Amino acid sequence: MKRVSLYSQSRRLGAYDRPGASVSLGISRAAADAAAAAAAEAEAPPPPSRMTLALRRFRERHARKLSMAASVLVTLAIVAAYDKVTAPRPITQNDIDQAVLHTLDKQPPEPSHASVAYDIIRPSVVRVNQVGLEESDDTERAVGTGVVIEESGTILTNIHVVAGAERISVTFHDGTKSDAHVVGVQPDDDLAVLKVDTVPDDLKPATLRSTGGLKLGDEVIAVGHPFGIGPSVSSGIVSGMRRDYVNPKGKRTLTNLIQFDAAANPGNSGGPLVTSDGEVVGIVTAILNPTDQRVFIGIGFAVPIENAAAAAGLSPF
Repeated sequence: MKRVSLYSQSRRLGAYDRPGASVSLGISRAAADAAAAAAAEAEAPPPPSRMTLALRRFRERHARKLSMAASVLVTLAIVAAYDKVTAPRPITQNDIDQAVLHTLDKQPPEPSHASVAYDIIRPSVVRVNQVGLEESDDTERAVGTGVVIEESGTILTNIHVVAGAERISVTFHDGTKSDAHVVGVQPDDDLAVLKVDTVPDDLKPATLRSTGGLKLGDEVIAVGHPFGIGPSVSSGIVSGMRRDYVNPKGKRTLTNLIQFDAAANPGNSGGPLVTSDGEVVGIVTAILNPTDQRVFIGIGFAVPIENAAAAAGLSPF
């Protein structure tokens, strides 16, 4: 029967492990140890320099701050990269148009002062025509404007609008027509007071306002039928107070007038001069033009409403 070889688990002693043993080259163990130490010393890295030690100490003292700084730099780098990737596109005209339309849809623009004033005064403004004597003859021979000041159908206009008329016809804002008659005049102010034969339902008189608080630069509008076109509205400001006017032929002199620059032309005569809140402060009566063309060049005149109210026997102020 063949024997199984058995191997010991103990390590064999080497040359240097046995007491008193020497290497085969004949070198003593002390000499070998010295040689090994010298070789190890030669292979060891050189000692760190002073700079390296200083940096090491600085890193150890400020390790937390350095870590935080590194985190901030990394975050900034990430943000910069994100901004670069997600940079907004250039704004186009279409973007602007869409934004404007969106804003207008959400908040429509407020109406102008002139628009508000006109909406208030419009129901009180009438067209005044000189027409043929016969009721069937509505041919216009002259056109002017008037303003209703009483629910009973009392209307203020200019004398020169109705002077010499065979018959006077008034057209209200709703299209209703009625004959009218002169019931009073005030020649010094070129004012005439009319009374209509037929009063429309729900006739709305204008609100009259004293000129005591009127100042240069205040907004005003003139409403009338210039050249028979209307009702028309023009806006401007009060450009003077207490003005005098002499017509080009020297036949008529008016005093204490309101000067304004809202456009007025033949046909505006007798119409109201209205403040931005829709109240009547004057009756348009003349325009200044040194030529015979009878067109507006920038200066118009209105009789103060105090004078006009007195012509109608009213004293509201």
